[in-house]
Amino acid sequence: MQKRYRLKLKRREIVLGDRTLLMGVLNVTPDSFSDGGKYADPDRAFARGMELEDQGADILDIGAESTRPGSRRISEAEELRRLIPVLKRFRGKLGIPVSVDTYKSGVAEKALEHGAEIINDPSGILLDQHLPKVVIKHDAGLIINHMRGNPETWAKLPPIKDLMRSISIDLEAALHRTRQAGVEKHQIVIDPGLGFGKRREQNSEIIANLGLLKVFDVPILVGPSRKSFLKKEQQDLTEFATAGAVAASILNGAHIVRVHDVKAMRSVVETVDAIRQSANEQLEQPGAHTRWQRGQ
Repeated sequence: MQKRYRLKLKRREIVLGDRTLLMGVLNVTPDSFSDGGKYADPDRAFARGMELEDQGADILDIGAESTRPGSRRISEAEELRRLIPVLKRFRGKLGIPVSVDTYKSGVAEKALEHGAEIINDPSGILLDQHLPKVVIKHDAGLIINHMRGNPETWAKLPPIKDLMRSISIDLEAALHRTRQAGVEKHQIVIDPGLGFGKRREQNSEIIANLGLLKVFDVPILVGPSRKSFLKKEQQDLTEFATAGAVAASILNGAHIVRVHDVKAMRSVVETVDAIRQSANEQLEQPGAHTRWQRGQ
């Protein structure tokens, strides 16, 4: 049974656990791995964000700096140049909370001032130790993503030994830094970071073992959408592979799934949630376990 959480933000509270939430991806970069350049224009980005909300996104995650393998870091000024015009267009028009994908405290500060409510740090609070203070100042949500190395070095990294233990140790350290800075537990979500320095086959291992992360007692987000370990020779086949990974992530404990194709993945999420709920109801029936043992 999925544990229920409340993610408390400055202007609202998000309930997690009753159903799986969909985080829609909006990249306003020229070089993201999936849709780089497609929504770099603020007007096109605005239209896409409103479309994602209409299709059923519960959260909109905006990224202005690519974290695809091999990508190079950009300046704070360039990231803000891409991001702020988009946030200005959404303010007062979008009904769902905006998450901004950044590790820079300066970008986080400006994003939250312009209406964002969640910061999604891809670095696991490693690259800018001031970021938690910004989150506290604005009563924002914080997603702590596990990352090993950086995009420039990922291709050269060897496989992680004792994968889930290594991820758990790193996430525990990130959570400790965040809590020490003063961020409350009800503001935090963790993400094991599919890709982000893991070898191809290790991403499936992470999804299969998501349950091990429940020990941290915070909501879990997983972002399998169109990742390279799922990539097929045709786009539609990659989407089917994404659907399988989304379903497996939910069944293994994800509270939020981060996806590009909200319309298609909404059907996946609703179906898996219904199956999981049915299984929970069966288990809650008096004497159910005894009947199954008898083969009745």
